[in-house]
Amino acid sequence: MAVSLRKGQGVSLRKSDYDLSQVTIGLGWDVNEAKGRGFLGGLLGQKAADYDLDVIAFLCNAEGKVANLGEKQEDKSLRNGDIVFFNALRHASGCVWLTGDNRTGEGEGDDEQIIARLNDLPAQYHKLVFIIQIYNGIENKQSFGDVRNAFIRAVDAQGHEMARFDLSGGQEYASARSFLFAELEREGDGWQFRAIGTPSQADSFVDWLKQYI
Repeated sequence: MAVSLRKGQGVSLRKSDYDLSQVTIGLGWDVNEAKGRGFLGGLLGQKAADYDLDVIAFLCNAEGKVANLGEKQEDKSLRNGDIVFFNALRHASGCVWLTGDNRTGEGEGDDEQIIARLNDLPAQYHKLVFIIQIYNGIENKQSFGDVRNAFIRAVDAQGHEMARFDLSGGQEYASARSFLFAELEREGDGWQFRAIGTPSQADSFVDWLKQYI
């Protein structure tokens, strides 16, 4: 049975209890019905932008830092570094990858997933940090105030849900456009999954990355 965590809590995921050969970090959310843009907006056929939520993983060393930022591309994105995101879906180690980019959050179950082969992850990586952001949230005037039922969960290779953190709403989230959602850190013969839930008004993971370099 999965352990339901509250903000700030953690749980040990031991190899003796779970199959950590391939762990799925699944995230899900729902978005409130878009508010109308008034008579003029309807007359002009304007449609509110979809909420595009993205999950990002930082692979950190023993000092809790991202050692390799990757190569800067012409489109200003980072590739081949220790950051897994929508423009760099797979880490060079082959042990961490993002399955795809869900731009609407529609449907039941996980909306985005990051797969981590924890047993094979090179020893230099001690911690995985998971960020969730609303892409272009500032420009589109979007925030987590309109996002509900957001969760992050860890599922082992046999399909057992090991831990889950449901992000409850609140005034502190009304203006948030990104979160440091959770962390996985090496612990003994396994890992510890920690629920963080720290909000930020920034809508880009780059602002979070500054804390890890």
